[in-house]
Amino acid sequence: MNIFSLSTARATPASPLHDEARDWLVLLTSGRATVADAKALRAWCALSPEHAQAFEQAKALWQQLSPAVEQLNRPRHFGRRAFLGGAIAASVAVVMVRVGVPGGFAGLTADYRTEVGEQRQVQLSDGVSLELNTQTRISRVEQGIELLEGEVEVVTHLAQPLKVQAGPGWISAAQARFNVRHTGNSVCVTCIEGSLSVDAAGSSASLGSGRQLTYGAAGMGAAIAVDTQAVVAWREQVLVFNNATLATVVDEINRYRPGMLVLLNKELGQRRVQARFSLQQLAGVALLIRDAYGAKCTELPGGVVLLS
Repeated sequence: MNIFSLSTARATPASPLHDEARDWLVLLTSGRATVADAKALRAWCALSPEHAQAFEQAKALWQQLSPAVEQLNRPRHFGRRAFLGGAIAASVAVVMVRVGVPGGFAGLTADYRTEVGEQRQVQLSDGVSLELNTQTRISRVEQGIELLEGEVEVVTHLAQPLKVQAGPGWISAAQARFNVRHTGNSVCVTCIEGSLSVDAAGSSASLGSGRQLTYGAAGMGAAIAVDTQAVVAWREQVLVFNNATLATVVDEINRYRPGMLVLLNKELGQRRVQARFSLQQLAGVALLIRDAYGAKCTELPGGVVLLS
């Protein structure tokens, strides 16, 4: 049996909530948690004061046990497996259900990919170049390419349009530079230069330079004017946020940063942010958020930082 389970039984009443809170901590520190998991945990803690309290108790217990974990990690001790075994076994179903490969199963066989924090340039043909952002998966398809997950900037100089599939839609462009972002359940298309067409959810639209639209299974939004330099700032190793919520900022940072920031304070998450971060700053970004917004930072193994 593991120390975490035994101590939990003594320190807190046995209940499904405390079991679930423990499972969340095991998942967060497994090294496999995703941005979607962070959002799901935030939603779980917001279900009721009891949910939030159960997680706080589990977090406090985890911190109390940190010295024991360090002792068990030393070579002269042999009980580390016993310490971790029960908690991981109890949570294996959570990990298997919640953790996914970017782009789903298709992402495993993607032709081009990047990992956390990685960016990559691909010369697809004489007339097409791709710049892949962090955590991106792209496959070749008969009509062109498919963006399974992530973000890509495409530059085309072709006689016939290149087709890019992303989610439930297609982007077509012959002479253009454009950015496509497919994260979660929506796709955002920004025309940087030239022109392109978008077909999705039974609708069609044309985009010229400086215009952007978003679509998903529910339909296509109206085209709007945007600051294209902010959209493609990632190409210069910079993240730009203009009046974004702190929750949005944290979710975006998690796409680039090993480990994970988990924002547990809903009110704090609604704070508006005007910020510019270099990707080289992200290792210490939790401290920047702490100093700027008064958040409490709790560090867990695996680069996980809880913000509350």
